[in-house]
Amino acid sequence: MGKYQHFEDLEIWKEGMDICKVVYVLLKDCKDYGLKDQMQKAAVSIPSNIAEGYERNGAKEKQQFMYIAKASCGELRTQIYLAISLNYIDSEKGNILINRIKKLSIMIYNYILFLKK
Repeated sequence: MGKYQHFEDLEIWKEGMDICKVVYVLLKDCKDYGLKDQMQKAAVSIPSNIAEGYERNGAKEKQQFMYIAKASCGELRTQIYLAISLNYIDSEKGNILINRIKKLSIMIYNYILFLKK
């Protein structure tokens, strides 16, 4: 893995953490505690699974956790669409976040392809 000695060095982990922080800030005043909790869990799941996968020994195990992180990107995007439609979060901010998550999902997939080599 070359220059990456710790999961904290991975750009996908850094971006996942930043997205997670954005979700927490966007939802700080949200009173729909069910959706808020689900969105926060999905957001936290992204960098958490990247970290856990990175710490695993085998390539197949690493890939499995990266796929889980990628799936959490889809889950979170779906929840953001719902939050936008319910006017819980601003449409412009929500769509910017959705695009960031789409890019992160592609980055995670590219990392999976790297692991498969």
